[in-house]
Amino acid sequence: MNLEKEEKEVTKNVVNEVEKNEDEIRASENIENIKELGVQSVPEVDESIQVLPIIGQIEGHNVGSPQTKATKYEHVIPQLIAMERDKNVKGILVVLNTVGGDVEAGLAIAEMINSLTKPTVSLVIGGGHSIGVPLATSSHYSFISPTATMIVHPVRMNGLVIGAPQTFEYFRKMQDRIVEFIVRTSKISEDELRRLMAQTDELLNDMGTILIGKQAVECGLIDEVGGISQALNKLNALIKTNLK
Repeated sequence: MNLEKEEKEVTKNVVNEVEKNEDEIRASENIENIKELGVQSVPEVDESIQVLPIIGQIEGHNVGSPQTKATKYEHVIPQLIAMERDKNVKGILVVLNTVGGDVEAGLAIAEMINSLTKPTVSLVIGGGHSIGVPLATSSHYSFISPTATMIVHPVRMNGLVIGAPQTFEYFRKMQDRIVEFIVRTSKISEDELRRLMAQTDELLNDMGTILIGKQAVECGLIDEVGGISQALNKLNALIKTNLK
């Protein structure tokens, strides 16, 4: 009897110790979440829909300033490959709030998104400027929030520029690549896109056009004005169609 009593006592102590450890781990996780995210607990995410945030500056071959938030293409490309290969991933939501950045890197990411077999929906929530435009149009369906903006402008270059005809020919070819991609992945015509790029009365000491919310839809760049709920509903509809 004493032996059974001792065994029960030991078992009870072990259970109490395990529960205590679990409580400590949970408390530690809550503290970490509060420090990093400002919330006590992080909601469980449905892994069938993956979110790809493209935030800040698109960082390419050159490292950006430490003070600048950036999306690094060497991080995004492996993510996209993993999403394409993962059988559990049924759809991808691309969330954009970018000022643009490296043309080569941005166009590379846009081409990869466009080539995915999984249904994709993009949502411009703050800004989708410069090379952010082809990133927004690269998905199967695109949304823009009512107050979000998109700046369409010609290709720019920082640093040393050689004043030779070959330099301007290189600019033209790069511009043609971007225009071709946007026209191919949206409803805008090439003439209209080039007209928006060449506007001189909207940006100070610059060329281009600022499109706000529904203006981006009216010109054919974006499919619809909406937010998170509309984007997720559309993505779920595309997933159901894709599974048939």
